[in-house]
Amino acid sequence: MPVPPSAPPSSAPPAAPAPAPLPPGPVLVVDDEENLRLLLRVILERAGHRVVEAPDGAAALAQLEAHPDVRIVLCDLRMPRLDGLGLLDALPQRFPGRALRVVLMSAYGTSETAAQALSRGAFDCVSKPFRAEEIRHTVQRVLDFDALEAENARLRAHLGAAPPPDELEGFVGRSPSARAVMDLVQQAAAYPSTVLITGESGTGKELLARALHLRSDRRAGPFVPVNCAAIPEPLLESELFGHERGAFTGADRARSGLFEQADRGTLLLDEIGDMPLGLQTRLLRVLEDGRVRRVGGDRDRGVDVRVVAATSQDLDQAVAQGRFRRDLYYRLNVVRVRVPPLRERMEDLPLLVDAMLRRASARLGRPGARLAPEALAALARHPFPGNVRELENALERALLVCAGPVVELGDLPPELAGAPIPPAGRGGALLAFGEDDGAADLSIKAHTAALERHLITLALIRTGGNRTQAARLLELSTKALLYKIRDYGIDG
Repeated sequence: MPVPPSAPPSSAPPAAPAPAPLPPGPVLVVDDEENLRLLLRVILERAGHRVVEAPDGAAALAQLEAHPDVRIVLCDLRMPRLDGLGLLDALPQRFPGRALRVVLMSAYGTSETAAQALSRGAFDCVSKPFRAEEIRHTVQRVLDFDALEAENARLRAHLGAAPPPDELEGFVGRSPSARAVMDLVQQAAAYPSTVLITGESGTGKELLARALHLRSDRRAGPFVPVNCAAIPEPLLESELFGHERGAFTGADRARSGLFEQADRGTLLLDEIGDMPLGLQTRLLRVLEDGRVRRVGGDRDRGVDVRVVAATSQDLDQAVAQGRFRRDLYYRLNVVRVRVPPLRERMEDLPLLVDAMLRRASARLGRPGARLAPEALAALARHPFPGNVRELENALERALLVCAGPVVELGDLPPELAGAPIPPAGRGGALLAFGEDDGAADLSIKAHTAALERHLITLALIRTGGNRTQAARLLELSTKALLYKIRDYGIDG
């Protein structure tokens, strides 16, 4: 999401007054369990929302036709006739251009299910059973997100179509390396060539891919991102190319793949280095002749898609080791954009902090937030292995725990503020009983956070990055683990 630009200079005409926000439309609740629909109705109506209901995805489409003011859909994953994922797939074709925010609910949710839902356009995923406060908070986040997007659009219309010089669709920087990336993206956007974006995890590769799309002649078409590492290998082929009914067990209906859904638009293949070799061959064919064949199908379908690939891996090394096809590498590597890690452009840190605090302040209702000089100095000393994503997560966490508008040093996560990381000993004790050198930090909050981060990292290492298995080791729900990974800026 773009960062709101800075205020115009005093010589510029005064900003047009913000239009009064439209009253939120009703929330559509879609679930085949009548009792659960009743519960959600009570929760939402007590929070001041109007509610309409549907027992399945097919009925939900009819309700959306009858209620054009619906913007938020709370939808169960498993339902008869048309399930939650099927509804997600149907919405762009049935209601093109309509801004619908779909939150999927499931009692069978896993990180893979969540990744699949988000890649297909879901705004968020909620696990059953849920708390009333969780539902209210999720709906409010949707409303806040829409309000911020509307404000961004108003400011852009007032200041002109060109982005501010230090920002490109949320990618912020004025250092020479950041400017070089932004300039290359804007130049490449005007041409149909395939683009390969490389860089460490958390550097902003998807933001740049979206900027490529929005500045191209395909901007009116869909932008479809998919993380090749987040989808299990047996499902990835069907996800990309679609499948016909009966192609495999559970394929009870035909479904278009992401290439077809991205027709006349842009398809981002994130973490392309994790794509299995067999699928690399199929991808190469699509890039060469612009045609796809669904799994179980007997005919090809033409698609007009610009492919942008992104990876945090060293593809040259992957090619040398036989893990990535050389011919596909050459086909993708027409225009290469290397995104520098944050440690290589630390002169952008104050600019990034300012932009991220403004964005988090608007989302969390904490206007006027700023960073104390000691906190900024501590951030400048941190190597940021998680890059810009780690910085953004850390600032949002600090904003949630700080007492006033100023984020102090002690509000930062302990690994950024300079607090000790717990040793990997048995029990994870930070201080041995009976030992005190008089200088140790005795903050329970700081040490608890450091211990949690350490144990989560160990669990992810032990399970090879499998978050579902790591959650079992940690005795957490998968959803709780995902939130903690985000909050602590852990790459796992």
